[in-house]
Amino acid sequence: MKQAIWNGKIIAESDNTVLIEGNHYFPEQSLNKDYIINSSTETSCHWKGIANYFTLSVDGMKNPDAVWYYKNPKDAAKVIKDRVAFWKGVEIVEK
Repeated sequence: MKQAIWNGKIIAESDNTVLIEGNHYFPEQSLNKDYIINSSTETSCHWKGIANYFTLSVDGMKNPDAVWYYKNPKDAAKVIKDRVAFWKGVEIVEK
């Protein structure tokens, strides 16, 4: 079981992650929506497509764009459809 932890809180937890380029992609439904704020940020990956982001908000602290996902990944990255990944200090641990 993998956990994504930031500011002492479990942001996501799943035993079904997909590892790509060193990042664990968690099922979107495993994301604790209590800690999520929508973001308008978008970036582009040449093989995955357009990435969208969420900002984390935990106990009054914010971590802008610390969660990313691909709404419509390119064919080569379909395995991460409906999944989220983390960075910016979000720790991935094995429970």
